[in-house]
Amino acid sequence: MRWWDIDPVMELEHELFPDDAWSRGMFWSELAEARHPDATRHYVVAEHEADGRIVGYAGLAAVAGTGDVQTIATARDQWGTGLGARLLTELLHQATAFECHEVLLEVRVDNIRAQRLYERFGFEPIGFRKGYYQPGNVDALVMRLSDLQGIGDTHG
Repeated sequence: MRWWDIDPVMELEHELFPDDAWSRGMFWSELAEARHPDATRHYVVAEHEADGRIVGYAGLAAVAGTGDVQTIATARDQWGTGLGARLLTELLHQATAFECHEVLLEVRVDNIRAQRLYERFGFEPIGFRKGYYQPGNVDALVMRLSDLQGIGDTHG
């Protein structure tokens, strides 16, 4: 992901997360930490082959051996195509490159589809964050992947 991707990413962000979308400033701040020698962030976008529109994006933060999936999203017309799994695989490869020993993430308790994806990759629930997603006051399920061996295996 680069700065010129922010506008189309914001459109997708607001479509998918109307109540708790990230701000433009949040994406700018994350990207500022992604492209320098001591980078602690990795952000990617997925473009549709036919028309070049952005149909997915994902980001990872890595600090002191722990990776944290900051965001991952796919356009609704891409659900069920494996794009989410490909984006997550990319983040996990980068976590390995960042020498992370574990990867954490938060997911809405009502997002069962995403939870199933993470479980297929070996993420396990480790707790909850009450009222994490605002303004809807929706709880987050915290999940952890502690074994990054075998990343890149088929998780279909």
